[in-house]
Amino acid sequence: MFGIHDLPLFVLSGLLLNIMPGPDSLLIMTRSATQGWRAGCAAAFGIGTGTLVHILFAAVGLSAILATSATAFMVVKYVGAAYILYMAWGLLKSRGGEAKAMDTTLPALPYARIFGQGFLTNVLNPKVALFFLAFVPQFIDAHAANKPLAFVILGAIFDFNGMLWCTFLAVFTAKASARIKLSARASTILNRLTGGLFVWLGVRLALAEPH
Repeated sequence: MFGIHDLPLFVLSGLLLNIMPGPDSLLIMTRSATQGWRAGCAAAFGIGTGTLVHILFAAVGLSAILATSATAFMVVKYVGAAYILYMAWGLLKSRGGEAKAMDTTLPALPYARIFGQGFLTNVLNPKVALFFLAFVPQFIDAHAANKPLAFVILGAIFDFNGMLWCTFLAVFTAKASARIKLSARASTILNRLTGGLFVWLGVRLALAEPH
């Protein structure tokens, strides 16, 4: 249907790819652990919206520019890396409170701002655009009557499955954090480690090649 083949394999592959850790997962887990599952879900919805942007751009061929233009890829890559490093700095400079064992070491943010963080973390990563250009077409028949429509359908399925995983991750992390009851010092150390991972991811994105 719609020129799509091997849909079960696509769904399974998409789920496995979504489970792989990256900047998106780290952002969700950090916000869930420090501000609750609603904050984690806000980040997840922002990430899902950013994924939709990549899907629509790839469907109409705009993301192909990133695959063919070294300059365009470099600009988006460095902007995305800079934003990830900016979030890493916020994590690394955070300090735990002395009064409350469950006090968060990150300042509480409005859900709209957390949504924006998730959106920018995803949409400013050119690797996501190139991933859709490389992965999704493998499940579209070469003779499909409407390839963009098939691309959008597969992209929507991928995004929906990704949102299910991200929502689960947000709720699980929040519940686990509440049960573990990290001390302020332990929470600060956790943020330092997470910030270090964000630094590594930002540097890796900055050094990424288009092919």
